[in-house]
Amino acid sequence: MTDEAPTTSARLTVRGAVVLGVGAMVGAGIFALLGQAGAVAGSAVWVSFLLAGAMSSALGYTLVKFAMRWPSSGGLIVYLQQGYRSRRLVGVAAWLGYLTSIVVVGAMVAASFGDYAAAVIADGPPGGWLSKVCAVVLVVLGAWLTVSGPRLVDRVQSLVVGLLLAVFAVFVVGTLTQVDTSLLAPSTYPGVNDIVASVALTFFAYLGFAVISFAGDDLAEPRRELPIAMYAALGMTTVLYVAVSLGVFGTLPVDEVVAAGPRALAVAAEPSLGQAGYVMMTVAALLATSSSVAAVLYASRGLTSTLATNGMFPPVFGSGTRLGRHGGLVITSGLMVVFVTVLSVGALASVGSAVSLAVFVLVAVAAYRLRAELHASALLTGVAVAVSGVVLGWFVVDLWVSERRSFWAMVALVALALVVDEAWNRRRRAAAG
Repeated sequence: MTDEAPTTSARLTVRGAVVLGVGAMVGAGIFALLGQAGAVAGSAVWVSFLLAGAMSSALGYTLVKFAMRWPSSGGLIVYLQQGYRSRRLVGVAAWLGYLTSIVVVGAMVAASFGDYAAAVIADGPPGGWLSKVCAVVLVVLGAWLTVSGPRLVDRVQSLVVGLLLAVFAVFVVGTLTQVDTSLLAPSTYPGVNDIVASVALTFFAYLGFAVISFAGDDLAEPRRELPIAMYAALGMTTVLYVAVSLGVFGTLPVDEVVAAGPRALAVAAEPSLGQAGYVMMTVAALLATSSSVAAVLYASRGLTSTLATNGMFPPVFGSGTRLGRHGGLVITSGLMVVFVTVLSVGALASVGSAVSLAVFVLVAVAAYRLRAELHASALLTGVAVAVSGVVLGWFVVDLWVSERRSFWAMVALVALALVVDEAWNRRRRAAAG
């Protein structure tokens, strides 16, 4: 639990939890990953999004069952503590979950925001200095919003997500009425290997659903409200992703989508909606990525505070240190800035997908082991373990074959988690001695 329970007036509403999850997922997915997913799955990206949505729902089921038993702002890390006796396993998984689900996701989405903002301000190239400056500014503003409290986050996210859904409705109607069915013909799809490998990549677009589990302490009735928020957010996002990917790949050839990168939606809107459509989707991209970064930073506040309180993370991540009440938020924001300025969007997505999916596999296994205590279905938890495990293995092999640099970056991230956890444990044991 967090060190400071929110008052009734500071509670997050179930609507706020839904829009928090939708906001976290949409910014991380449809704008940041569409072009990269197209490079792997081609015009079958909609199939990949559908399968990833189904897998996310199965994993979401395990999170919901854990949250109903142990509601906490520590989210999936607390669930791992309940599921495993190995302090080393949980410690390393905690660092990996934090680095991927929080830092890498936030950095990738902030980088996408920077690309859009740089193009609007001065027609700057993706990944240029102006793009990185804009990304850093967004991280700082997102941290400020988080410090302002759950109620303001609720209101801002509700407004932004409401606007986004309206914009996407216009986009979907405009593009689907102009779809060239030959571009979506099954004969144009790549092999099954590529489609399955792309599921892990598009799963990255759903990682925001974990943010909802971190809001457990801020909901008035988490055992009742959290399942509603989880399933509603995943359902809305899956329908949106499938509809948008059909509209994009039914309007543009795959090579044009890949070339457009994070601006694929804006380019796809232009043929049917004209220049106004391009502007509309550019604005939507700025809103979506801003919303996603704010949601991820909000989740980091409760997560780092909880882990610092129970000794999993150093005290500097909690309150009452030289960094102030929001030490974890300050550190998270700083790490996001570092990742944004060092790595590309593609590298962040590939590494984050593999490592975060590994953490979710561990959570699913824990849910299966504790299914009796959680009152969870053996079938559903077993499906979550099997499907996520197969996709993870397939994706890791694909990285080794086709993206060797991303594979070794993934290994380096795991090694970093091992080193950091060992260093912190030794320091803690020395202090106790």
